[in-house]
Amino acid sequence: MNGKREYGDYQTPEYFSLAVCEYLKNQKRINPTVIIEPTCGVGSFVKSSLIFRASKIIGIEVNSEYCEVCKDNISNPTIQIINANLFTFDLKTIANPKERLLVVGNPPWVNNSTLSSLDSANIPVKRNFKGFKGMDAITGASNFDICEYIILRLIASFRGTNTTIAMLCKTSVARNVFVEMKRTYTEYVSCDILEFDAKKIFGISASACLLVIDLNTNNFSNDICNVYSFYEPQKIKSSFGYVGGKLYSNLAAGGEDFLGKCCFEWRQGVKHDCSKVMELSLNGVSMTNGLKESVDIENSYVFPLIKSSMFKSPIISGSDKYVIVTQKKVREDTSHIAIDAPKTWHYLESHKDYFLKRKSTIYKNAPDYSMFGVGNYSYAPYKVGVSGFYKKPCFSVLASLNGMPIMTDDTSYFICFPTYDMAYVAMLILNSTRVQHFLSSIAFMDAKRPYTKKVLGQIDFNKILSSIQFSELVDTEKILQLKKYVNEDMLRSFRLLPELSQGTLML
Repeated sequence: MNGKREYGDYQTPEYFSLAVCEYLKNQKRINPTVIIEPTCGVGSFVKSSLIFRASKIIGIEVNSEYCEVCKDNISNPTIQIINANLFTFDLKTIANPKERLLVVGNPPWVNNSTLSSLDSANIPVKRNFKGFKGMDAITGASNFDICEYIILRLIASFRGTNTTIAMLCKTSVARNVFVEMKRTYTEYVSCDILEFDAKKIFGISASACLLVIDLNTNNFSNDICNVYSFYEPQKIKSSFGYVGGKLYSNLAAGGEDFLGKCCFEWRQGVKHDCSKVMELSLNGVSMTNGLKESVDIENSYVFPLIKSSMFKSPIISGSDKYVIVTQKKVREDTSHIAIDAPKTWHYLESHKDYFLKRKSTIYKNAPDYSMFGVGNYSYAPYKVGVSGFYKKPCFSVLASLNGMPIMTDDTSYFICFPTYDMAYVAMLILNSTRVQHFLSSIAFMDAKRPYTKKVLGQIDFNKILSSIQFSELVDTEKILQLKKYVNEDMLRSFRLLPELSQGTLML
């Protein structure tokens, strides 16, 4: 057993599980006849649920040791503890959906890739349950949180009933659940988030909440999710949701409507999962890798690298970081490197064990030393890139260094341009005050990556260009403390780019 990590095991302190149940009883006025705790652990929620005086309380737990703890510590004829795997257990066998149900608890806070890396059996059958397409179906987009999977399974099991589902989870999981309910046209009266201090309760640094969903039997679902503090549950802090079919992170933010489809294709940087070998640092005239080894290889497969943490300046034209890029497109054969660059091939071969340890399925049956996030776009001479991590995004022009295109890592994103001037105009547009304000209305600032390919892909340049004035670009130059460079001819040329009239140009 891998203990806490395998089970996503953050047992709820009894004082907090009781506080959650008291909120549901006294504030939400929930009066259930049957209560289900689908991942009951040592039984905090099972015990706290006794305040409802329900006719039946059912706890389900995969860990047999925890089941015994529950049975020893909680003695009540209304309580039934079932040792079962929730991923295969049929919830409909233990409750009549016509009864007033409350499903409450604290599912595991772990994702499926972590469990896979631990060779855990405590994992659902692997499937593309959100229907991702193409590469997204086998890469990070389908790496789902087990907690999210469980909540969505609970919703599916009790859909079309008057069940209340109340789960502790990461705030990002709660948002994903809300979006998925809207995508699947799930019927519910309300979906509320009550934020609490996870550091205080569980000793972890994460944005966390109590997610409360009231399902219903009517053909109705609310477009808005209200956010409260668990400690002030009667005062709305903020709201997010859909307006005109479009998702906004902050409905009170107002501002410009630049939401649509980006005509430029946002790309993610190179992904290799082998940074100690593939990423190099320039020290004077020599290269060293992450193993502190001196590296002597040909230049032909070595490119300047801008990591996500380095997006702090609007113009970036160099770096002391480099990355070995073995392919020009995904799954391209790499064996030719042995002839084209024998020292590079020898270096890769001598570190083969590091590549064999890569766990991701994207490398399965791929050529030796394969990478992802590579294509013609990787070699574009001019890019505008941004880190996925910063709450206030700084969009940067990445200009080729001595004819060598600059690469980025896979936690950053970029769009490509044919000339420096066009990239410069795009950078000013994206850093302009109104566009930055708009971005804050569609990105969730407490997410691990507020800015993702999906978020950036909603920036509609045509809408922006129909509104933005040349003077705003000049003002942006001043705000960024850049020397005056932009002129009106550059903006006119930018408006004539083929992507703006013909849709996305795929490189």
